[in-house]
Amino acid sequence: MAALADNGAPKNPNQRIPGRGAAKGGSLDTPLSGRQRILPKFSPDPDAFGHATEGFARFMGTPQFLVYMTVFVVVWLAWNTWAPMEWQFDSRALGYTLLTLMLSLQASYAAPLLLLAQNRQDDRDRVSLQQDRQRAERNLSDTEYLTRELASLRIALREVATRDYVRAELRSLLEDMLEAQEELRTHDPSGQGQHESQRDKVKEKLKEQRDRQRNPRTQQIPRIKPGHSSQDR
Repeated sequence: MAALADNGAPKNPNQRIPGRGAAKGGSLDTPLSGRQRILPKFSPDPDAFGHATEGFARFMGTPQFLVYMTVFVVVWLAWNTWAPMEWQFDSRALGYTLLTLMLSLQASYAAPLLLLAQNRQDDRDRVSLQQDRQRAERNLSDTEYLTRELASLRIALREVATRDYVRAELRSLLEDMLEAQEELRTHDPSGQGQHESQRDKVKEKLKEQRDRQRNPRTQQIPRIKPGHSSQDR
């Protein structure tokens, strides 16, 4: 008996013994997608179906649909009320049961179609909102970049010599030259060495005066004396 039990048991403990369910339709470890389907899978085109649904939902929200529906119900009631009994197909005595069923069936199909159209519209709105947000972020980044560039250009232009600044510097140099000539004329030295030393002193004095007056960051324009206006011209 032990030998028979050993022969019937699987050698590998992890090996599974196929049961009755495996012989019928596949074991549990087989994915559902790999099994054979009795009926073919119905997978309509979602875009075409959604487009048709939106068209129908859009038509149901128009006055034409209400007019057509009203005419249909009036004709139905009039025919089943005043027509001969042999020609009537929806008895008035039963409360127009067929008409009630048709309207209920229409309402039961119209509600999911409207919801499907609304969902597609929500998806489009979500995509449009996301694109608008991305476009706004790009515009904000571009604006910040341009602002930084303008600020850097404004800072760089502060160190550039403008036309007024160059004119002011030339006028100050001309003014210094005229003052140096006047000081040299007022001093009449007897020797050449003394003349050179006096000129050096005047140059150093004028240089110190220019250093005190000049301020390249603020570009202050020095004032010109009234007495030298005719000479500058």
